[in-house]
Amino acid sequence: MKKVAVHGTAYVVFLITFGAGNQFKNDMKRILTWMLALAIVAGAGAKTKAVKTPPQLKFDPTIGETRTLTMPDGQEVNYTAYEGMFFVTNVEDSAYQTINVYVPEGATQQTPILLRTYVGGYMAAPAQQPKASDATGRALKEGYVVAIPGSRGRNSTVVATRTDKKAGIKKGQTIYTGRAPAAILDLKAAIRYLRQFDDVMLGDAEKIITDGTSAGGAMSSLMGATGNNPAYEPLLRAMGAAQQRDDVFASVCYCPIIDLDHADMAYEWLYNGTDSRQQGDTDVLAVSNELKAQFPAYLKSLNLHMPDGTLLTADNYLDYIKHELIRAAQIAKNAGADIPDSLGFKFSKEEMGGMPPINGGVKSVSKQELANQMHLSENELDKMMSRDIQVRPPVRLHLQPGDYIIDLDMPTYLNYVVSTQPLKTAPAFDTQGVAGGRASGENEEFGGKSGSSVNFTDYSAAKTGSLLTDEIRENVRLMNPMNFIGDGVTDVAPHWYIRHGARDRDTSFPVPINLALKLQNAGKDVNFLLAWNRPHSGDYALDELFEWINSIVKGK
Repeated sequence: MKKVAVHGTAYVVFLITFGAGNQFKNDMKRILTWMLALAIVAGAGAKTKAVKTPPQLKFDPTIGETRTLTMPDGQEVNYTAYEGMFFVTNVEDSAYQTINVYVPEGATQQTPILLRTYVGGYMAAPAQQPKASDATGRALKEGYVVAIPGSRGRNSTVVATRTDKKAGIKKGQTIYTGRAPAAILDLKAAIRYLRQFDDVMLGDAEKIITDGTSAGGAMSSLMGATGNNPAYEPLLRAMGAAQQRDDVFASVCYCPIIDLDHADMAYEWLYNGTDSRQQGDTDVLAVSNELKAQFPAYLKSLNLHMPDGTLLTADNYLDYIKHELIRAAQIAKNAGADIPDSLGFKFSKEEMGGMPPINGGVKSVSKQELANQMHLSENELDKMMSRDIQVRPPVRLHLQPGDYIIDLDMPTYLNYVVSTQPLKTAPAFDTQGVAGGRASGENEEFGGKSGSSVNFTDYSAAKTGSLLTDEIRENVRLMNPMNFIGDGVTDVAPHWYIRHGARDRDTSFPVPINLALKLQNAGKDVNFLLAWNRPHSGDYALDELFEWINSIVKGK
């Protein structure tokens, strides 16, 4: 039975009044909940602290609309839709500050919830409906409740209805409502909304799994990494968010555009030596050289350790990226993908191992030998074998000559990545006024309510002679999940699924790798992969994703 949090007489009156006369699929559980609430109130006295339910936060389980979603394979999934519910009482932008919830047939109070954000480019995202082609439709098919909140973004605006001299706002002025950290505040408020009505809404708010791509991947990582951190609390209270927890169970992050205050230096450290950077604009190259030189010190400050315990430094980082790319390519090759050597890969020329040949001359390799040769732990190899080669240890793998990737020339590979899509300029993110650069979306994200764009890194601010105010610095801090993992006061999600395309250049490989390693170093369960030959994209390999989700929610 789900744990029920009961908070005083006001809660009981609300629950009984709200539920009287309504028909629910889970009547018995509701009756038991009322009985438990009455019993606790009768004995709690002054020790019971009431949690106030803001009067405008509502969820009525009797007004859902029955719908059907047709999946790509033709299967029809029936569900009930609850849409347009405000998740804060002080609504600043009614176009975005709502949440939609979709409950498939057969869902119970214990059903996990997939929370999908459609944020892209740090722009506003309205609450949407489930799509058969992405994780929302697949989640409904799998029997999960789906929540899709809206959120404000750098482009969301309203017209001021009154003059606020203190804020410098005049009546009739266009106000940008979604500048940082508005988006993550809205999403946190949506999580709190789900917890506020956990007892009357089907689905388990203790099993929320967030999902997002690109800037949405950043939002998903922030939801997972900043649970209940006190820095957000006054902002959420001012919005009228429910006074509930906002930590989550798991986060799915596709190509998360995070660590914006250090992403420029990571980008140039990786791509500075590519042909396009070296042969491009001289001013841009000069900036690239300067930013590249800053990355080693930042990496050292993170004190990250590889899975085998080795300290990650600028000296061994490129080899670690190579290891991750080879691992991804080998997984794809095992599944039948063609991996051309023109990309810089080198393949085995002889049969693997030193044991007598069998099966017509093919030699076998023990699990331990293969793990050593692939620079993997046996545990990592176990997972890869069971998932990707469809055999389970203890076994002997039989690999033909050329089946095993033994090396990768990184300059060749990085030039391949750049050839698939041109590099961003330098800086890649904080571009405003640097080397002739115009304002980026990220410059807008940290700008003001008037619509201004600002520099947000020390490097670019120094280049342009601008000033990083305390407000800008704090907003940058609140938008970076790296600042909260392992801080001792934040409830970080225990489970993480992180994917970044092996030819995605929208941010550099070190950004998601640093996130994955920091989480692993903090003891979190992390499933990370530089997905082979994937560009900047998300919600792919859904079979694999939901195999992972099913495993964590079922405790396997």
